[in-house]
Amino acid sequence: MAYQFKLLKKDPGTGARLGIIHTSHGAVHTPVFVPVATQASVKSLVPETVKDLGVEMILANTYHLYLRPGHTSIEKLGGIHRFMNWNLPILTDSGGFQIYSLGSLRKITEEGVMFQSHIDGSRHFLSPESVIEIQHAMGSDIMMCLDECTPYPATFEEAEKSLDLTIRWAERCKQSKKNGTQALFGIVQGGMYPALRERGVQAISAHIGFDGYALGGLSVGEPKEIMFHVAENTVPLLPEDRPRYLMGVGAPEDIVICVGFGVDMFDCVIPTRCARNGLLFTNREKVVIKNARYRDDDQPVDSTCDCYTCRNYSRAYLRHLFMAGEILSMTLNTIHNIRFFMNLMERIRKAIGEGTYAQLREDFLKTYLSEISNRV
Repeated sequence: MAYQFKLLKKDPGTGARLGIIHTSHGAVHTPVFVPVATQASVKSLVPETVKDLGVEMILANTYHLYLRPGHTSIEKLGGIHRFMNWNLPILTDSGGFQIYSLGSLRKITEEGVMFQSHIDGSRHFLSPESVIEIQHAMGSDIMMCLDECTPYPATFEEAEKSLDLTIRWAERCKQSKKNGTQALFGIVQGGMYPALRERGVQAISAHIGFDGYALGGLSVGEPKEIMFHVAENTVPLLPEDRPRYLMGVGAPEDIVICVGFGVDMFDCVIPTRCARNGLLFTNREKVVIKNARYRDDDQPVDSTCDCYTCRNYSRAYLRHLFMAGEILSMTLNTIHNIRFFMNLMERIRKAIGEGTYAQLREDFLKTYLSEISNRV
């Protein structure tokens, strides 16, 4: 079916929302956490395992796939779903954040971005039109507009200039959209300035209009208190009948807090990157598996977790794999971390449905943050 978003319920005590996104590759229940599959792969896992963990949508990276293997190759091979053997929804970002991260290797103009490849130094140019063309070719379910990610810190004048460019690029992205089955999300910039964020919302939503809306330019080095303040004051300004996506934010406590502001979608590399580095999430603590205290620990990472790793392996074995540099360490750790995030989202959706989200938020933050604080 064509793309559609349905808002099912709003929590009366907070801004939390329960919804469902319909795409031609299936439904996505919100609030949702979207694991990152940068190179059309969730690192260390086969797609069947990712699905078994409860993942309904993944994020692939436009910048990386444009450089290698190239969007024309992906299109010839049947599109990104067939290419990576994933028949559920896929969101592709615009590559704006990756280009922003290149620093001196890129030059931003009105027309687009000239940059050097981080792979071989070759020069490339991406415009709002070409970014949409690339995502059309890959066939993702949700595409993102090209935006300029405002750095932190930035002066009001710098943030305003960046916002204005993002708005002009958003208009060009929408004009370039051709495929009716693919949704296109606009991105709100504006730095850490409420007045600019409000103007960004008005321009992107009321004046242009998209299938969904994202907050960009957050989690780029600013203190969390500022990030929460911007999200809390900006998200409620976005249209109620469209998904609200907080890009690049994904620590468990951040998700639990920002769901209460009305955020529907999150993505982040945290669960997979932390897994590869031996940091495992539980409802009570973060387990640094290399620590000597786990050498003879025959307990699972989390006795309340239903993942394959926790059902079959001890902390002692996981520590052994990590210390030995075994590839299986990354696989088992990633299975656990992604399942932790999926279970967290399932609990959040259940609580919103039952009208108990505020209590879940209070209980989770009280336990989770206090345990982390006690171990720092």
